[in-house]
Amino acid sequence: MQPRILRLNQAGQPIEWLDWQEAVCLFARELVVWTLGDVVKKVHGGNSRHTGEQSRMVLPSIVACTGEQLARPQTRHPLSNSALFARDGYLCMYCARPFDSNALTRDHIVPTSRGGEDRWENVVAACRRCNQHKADRLLNELNMQLVALPFRPNNAEYLALINSRRILGDQMEFLRSQFSRNSRLL
Repeated sequence: MQPRILRLNQAGQPIEWLDWQEAVCLFARELVVWTLGDVVKKVHGGNSRHTGEQSRMVLPSIVACTGEQLARPQTRHPLSNSALFARDGYLCMYCARPFDSNALTRDHIVPTSRGGEDRWENVVAACRRCNQHKADRLLNELNMQLVALPFRPNNAEYLALINSRRILGDQMEFLRSQFSRNSRLL
């Protein structure tokens, strides 16, 4: 499995994950303004008609790109179970026990049947037992408590969550520097 490359805007804000082919295109279009991190791939191209030399490109793990306008980090990230479970550290937020992702469920703190929304601030990872026990009731009706409060991840946190199994050490170090101060991902 090929490592992905972290794309930043010119100001150093994380934007997205790229595969190596997308990174090659950015370099070829001369949109990369600075780089960081270790080399993740060396790409060899064709031979030059003029010199006979084979073209080569070295791809680092982090690239900052320019464009007509400064790319802005996303603020509304899609909510998925895999990112939610990673955000909550694969722990049930009620009993605090660790679980594999296939044993976790998404629980709405304020149930949707009672007007709760399906958004980051209203959902937590829960084991099946705790989720079934809570059902469509509020926490105070059951005298249940959360182990940790849910939060909406910032862009750096979200990028770490969605690529957590393939992220490189230098990329994680860069992203961690931009995590919110109270992040549980630190």
